[in-house]
Amino acid sequence: MGLDDQQAECDPQREDPQSCGEGVAHARGDVWWDVIYAGQEPSRMRANMVRFAPCARTDWHSHTLGQTLHIVSGICLVQARGGAIIEARAGDTIYTPAGEEHWHGAALDRFMTHLAMGEGRGDGSPETV
Repeated sequence: MGLDDQQAECDPQREDPQSCGEGVAHARGDVWWDVIYAGQEPSRMRANMVRFAPCARTDWHSHTLGQTLHIVSGICLVQARGGAIIEARAGDTIYTPAGEEHWHGAALDRFMTHLAMGEGRGDGSPETV
């Protein structure tokens, strides 16, 4: 099955989202996360280990200071608004620039885990919008 076929079956804007893992907002399908690091001043670093069930993904979103995803296992699909779907595998690292709308999630037929890393502004504003 090609990436276009997976996109059709795992549409990030579908109207019938599955349940989300507890505490995960703005995701479709089953998603779980653990905080690995939440920096204390002066650090603004945040790192979360995020696990996606097959076909689960985030909603469209952006990050005020960008985001780095390091794929730990499985196949990650990433798409910037208006761009092609990118397939990343274990060991790959993807960077999304500040303010770039995108989604990311698991391929149709397998689980995926990534380490999500980013920074907050330090002023209490949300890092994800």
